[in-house]
Amino acid sequence: MTTKHVAVLMGGWSAEREVSLSSGQGCANALAEAGYRVTSIDVDSNIASVLNNLRPDVAFNALHGRFGEDGTVQGVLEILEIPYTHSGVLASALAMHKEQAKIIFRAANIPVAEGKVVSAQEAAREHVLPRPYVVKPVREGSSVGVYIVTEQHEFPPQELHSSDWALGDVLVERFIPGRELTCAVVGDVALGVIDIVSAQGFYDYDAKYVPGGSKHILPAEISPNIYQLVQKLSLKAHQALGCRGVSRADFRFDEQPGGEGELICLEVNTQPGMTATSLVPEIAAHAGHSYVDLVRWMVEDASCER
Repeated sequence: MTTKHVAVLMGGWSAEREVSLSSGQGCANALAEAGYRVTSIDVDSNIASVLNNLRPDVAFNALHGRFGEDGTVQGVLEILEIPYTHSGVLASALAMHKEQAKIIFRAANIPVAEGKVVSAQEAAREHVLPRPYVVKPVREGSSVGVYIVTEQHEFPPQELHSSDWALGDVLVERFIPGRELTCAVVGDVALGVIDIVSAQGFYDYDAKYVPGGSKHILPAEISPNIYQLVQKLSLKAHQALGCRGVSRADFRFDEQPGGEGELICLEVNTQPGMTATSLVPEIAAHAGHSYVDLVRWMVEDASCER
């Protein structure tokens, strides 16, 4: 048993609030089982004063999306001098901004898809890249606001014209056909690689979080050299961004007949999901680390100046 007090930060107000609540509750339960004294906090704009009054030994960051994943809450924790899990201010900000992350990846010789950042209005007005292409908010996760535009789509996604669109500028990228692969990094070790097969054909929000929305093949049934390359690039991307703790890198692998055989890094998630259907706990379990062991390691790895 330990007397260490852990505040689990969850919820918030991003587009990924519900996922964060699920991640946070799972982590809080596991930490209590591990013997920690746990306080769960549904994060609001007064989080600095709440934490300053509570003064936990560690903040377990289970937030997803803006504020929780982009370096903002990390900065609050640095000012309060409360050790926290996952990546620090700079790595979090870089990874959350998909175009900035791609600049880092290119410099590290990590392959990425060609694309450009434009306003949502411009992306709705005309095809800014040859079809097929993908449109995604430049600073969101969990496939929120992602559209795949195929040859059959005469017009760009008109949802981008909506007055309800609140996700900012978008990254328009060349579509990479093939498999969806993902690999978790814990500390400085790349673990297993999952091949994700979505019931909808695209690994969207429902495929990620609705039970039965996708099938996870672990270990991925790919050639050993590609499997090892995914692991190598995942660790390389983690280190290039300056990530700490746990991260997850996502890839597309085009192995279709007549395809380019490309392996393309899509992004690094510095706050990967920790729900019952999430990938990182599954990958860790395959490597022999239980959910409780994983969150315990994350708490003991927590620090400031990450």
